[in-house]
Amino acid sequence: MNCRFASLLFLAFYCLGFGEESSPPFVPGERLHYKIKWGLIPVGRATLEVAPSEEVNGTLCYKFVLSVRTNEFADAFYKVRTRAESYLAADFSRSLLYRKKQQEGKTERDVVVRFDYDRNLAFYSNYGKLERKIPIRPVAFDPLSIAYLFRLGEIKAGVRRSFPTCDGRVLQDMEVAVQAKEKLRVTAGKFEVFEATPALKNLRGVFRKSPRGVLRIWYSANARRIPVKMASKVAVGSFTARLERIENGPGDEP
Repeated sequence: MNCRFASLLFLAFYCLGFGEESSPPFVPGERLHYKIKWGLIPVGRATLEVAPSEEVNGTLCYKFVLSVRTNEFADAFYKVRTRAESYLAADFSRSLLYRKKQQEGKTERDVVVRFDYDRNLAFYSNYGKLERKIPIRPVAFDPLSIAYLFRLGEIKAGVRRSFPTCDGRVLQDMEVAVQAKEKLRVTAGKFEVFEATPALKNLRGVFRKSPRGVLRIWYSANARRIPVKMASKVAVGSFTARLERIENGPGDEP
């Protein structure tokens, strides 16, 4: 089982869009809990969290956290302990900082990406050593922040959007197509959802071996626009991440 559970989940959060609202549908303290399966086999869990706001270089930022952890069974084949942190300007204008501590099988990284808009550069460091700097635009978003930016605006079937996304190594526009509304039941409840399908271009890792690879993400059609389910089909099989529990959001129910 050489699949990259955390990498696939991060890709799911790359591929979203956003709009504008007077009040965001998430607040610090919100946690979304997911159960991950590879085929029919439970292999781990993931959590999306809105952490307390912090300042980065004098700019107040939302802080988002994604953690992925395999279970005891999957650990024997491919152990994952990965955590990403996103720092997005409080006015939602651009990312300021992105961190990822990654343990996936034999791969270990401690990545920090700093966005310098005075020089329009992103600096990628691993274990404190600068490995790369790439040009960016005046507006750029890290992969994790896009998941929350999507939730700020209305989504409609038939819409296609393209968004500048940068992980410190690559800057690319990701096009996403929104499908028709449908109904979906997960452990967290029953939802009306929209399916979003990103165009998989210039992706590394397992997707390079799967020209017919598909990534699909379902978001609740209500005002919260919560990621309810993610699914992929790639060269080594398929995975799903389904919402199990919603904790500490605005209101008691999604």
